[in-house]
Amino acid sequence: MEFTKSLIKGKLIKRYKRFFVDIKLGKDIVTAHCPNTGSMRGLLNEGNEVYLLKNDDPKRKLKYSLEIIKAHKNLIGVNTHMANKIVSHGLKNNLIKELKNNEKIKSEVFFNKETRFDFLLEKNKQNSFIEVKNVTLFREEKTAEFPDAITSRGSKHLLTLIDAIKKGYKSYLIFLVQIQNMEYFKVARDIDNKYYENYLKAKKAGVIFLAYRCKISSKKIFIDKKIKIIDE
Repeated sequence: MEFTKSLIKGKLIKRYKRFFVDIKLGKDIVTAHCPNTGSMRGLLNEGNEVYLLKNDDPKRKLKYSLEIIKAHKNLIGVNTHMANKIVSHGLKNNLIKELKNNEKIKSEVFFNKETRFDFLLEKNKQNSFIEVKNVTLFREEKTAEFPDAITSRGSKHLLTLIDAIKKGYKSYLIFLVQIQNMEYFKVARDIDNKYYENYLKAKKAGVIFLAYRCKISSKKIFIDKKIKIIDE
């Protein structure tokens, strides 16, 4: 996924009310939209380098949105709305080796009245549901983790992916690691043990888990390579 224009570099001052970040751009301070309502654990230290996208829509109150943070020498894509766009690009360009050459790719498809998954793939008369989780947490040098806070919604998705298997679908969950230089992925058991338990349950039931790292720059973000999932 290419950004509509080159990003603007600044320095993080603070994030507040979940949706707002104050950024220093040169001698000025601007308030930007934060398109990530999660905890963003480990990323919000004052002085961190950030990259903003400027929006020229006169109807928007905030003219900038936060797209990338640099923390511990790694660039991290923090816009959760980009995750599905990155995976969609990856599916269409066969960047995910387990999910190549699909006949149809549909986005935001309802499985039941309560749950819709990010993608439905059709290939060789087999339908597969894909759920995507955006990963921005890393506490070890080369290991990405999810979740960064307790996620009852995430657990619900795992259980529903199991239900999809029972109804004849293949089920995949892609951990999209928007962090440079990661080589491994693991579920953050100490942060949400219930999610970890449901992850193991889903894996045993046949849900296929994949972790793919992104290549990140101020011009574009796209799927780079598969990384190893570690079970503890």
